[in-house]
Amino acid sequence: MRILYYDCFSGISGDMNLGAMLDLGVNQDYLIKELEKLNLNGEYEIKVTKDSRKGIHGTKVDVVLLNEIHEHHNEQTCSHEHEHNHDHEYSHEHEYHHEHEHRNLKDIEKIIGSSSLSENVKELSLNIFMKVAEAEAKVHGKSLYEVHFHEVGAIDSIVDIVGAAICLDYLKVDRILSSSVELGGGFVKCAHGLIPVPAPATIEILKGVAVKTGAVPFETTTPTGAAILASAVDEYTDLKNFKIDKIGYGIGGRDTEIPNVLRVYLEEKAEELQNDSNDKDEVVILSCNIDDMNPEIFSYVMERLFKEGALDVYRIPILMKKDRMGFILNVISKENDLKTIKDIIFKETTTIGIRQVKVQREKLKREFEIVETEYGKINVKKSYFEGKIIKWKPEYEDCKRLAIENNLPIIKIYNKINKLMEDQIDND
Repeated sequence: MRILYYDCFSGISGDMNLGAMLDLGVNQDYLIKELEKLNLNGEYEIKVTKDSRKGIHGTKVDVVLLNEIHEHHNEQTCSHEHEHNHDHEYSHEHEYHHEHEHRNLKDIEKIIGSSSLSENVKELSLNIFMKVAEAEAKVHGKSLYEVHFHEVGAIDSIVDIVGAAICLDYLKVDRILSSSVELGGGFVKCAHGLIPVPAPATIEILKGVAVKTGAVPFETTTPTGAAILASAVDEYTDLKNFKIDKIGYGIGGRDTEIPNVLRVYLEEKAEELQNDSNDKDEVVILSCNIDDMNPEIFSYVMERLFKEGALDVYRIPILMKKDRMGFILNVISKENDLKTIKDIIFKETTTIGIRQVKVQREKLKREFEIVETEYGKINVKKSYFEGKIIKWKPEYEDCKRLAIENNLPIIKIYNKINKLMEDQIDND
């Protein structure tokens, strides 16, 4: 299994992502040739250089706007020199300025839709643009196509986003993971004035994602970078349980206290590693004490929690103050589902507080197999340790159904499955 892992210890922007992808091994000529399919030739050119931050060497990508170069030559008397340092900060006018650009979301859809890019690249590009557009619309309180998107309409952002889709399509990975995302801190200057970091659009896009703040008093993640992650990443985790094959570094424009780079890994999760090691991941345990709720409601709440992604839900009877009988409600959840899970607990139960603990989980490798019996088919969950089956469990609903259909005690169905599984293990 090929995995792409984003290590966003210093955030992510569109240009840093392109630099990291090229440094990882995406062919530069291929990227440029594919971008030409947008038919925006003459409006920009891509400058690729090698650079370093805090001793870490990598690839830096700048999208040079040819119109800006032309305007700069024609405005020699202008006292304020426009700085287009293709960095991941609004103060460098990367994503919010470019007042001369007037392309909106409909224009972007037309540019991408009429291009000869592959359908996969078109779809991912539009998904990323939509993430930015939806966030901007919400932040400014306007409808989707009403908002004038400076960062959506700017040429450099078009190149960053479509380029990201081209690179991800080129790598042909099976899964994309990311660490928690550093957002930075402080304030930045944009077209609307001083705004806090993270910028409103950035944090809107990353709702539900594990983030960190304050590593540096600058912006480290832009809306474009956030939207790339939100559209492409399958899971956010700081655990790295894989064999690293290649590493790439995308260099940012500013030299900050921490290395201003985006690190990406290309990993090979070999089949033998999958068989010989246990799965490890991070989950969150939510707990609350409840002593004033009709117990009948617990069943309803548990069904809702499982439906919305809870990994496990269970109750523990306890004695509370004044000898009141109560329960501890525990819910195990992925970090991405936390908001939905908390909403259900607060709205559907009588609790007024939730405890939250992040834990590491190690679990046996599991797979499901449909086992044929003389009574019918049964789904069996098999668990592996060091590559060998050590446990199995037939699906209760299947056993119940077959017991009823065959007019047999359910224990006879269980015994049949156990015998078949033991024979299978002996034969292996």
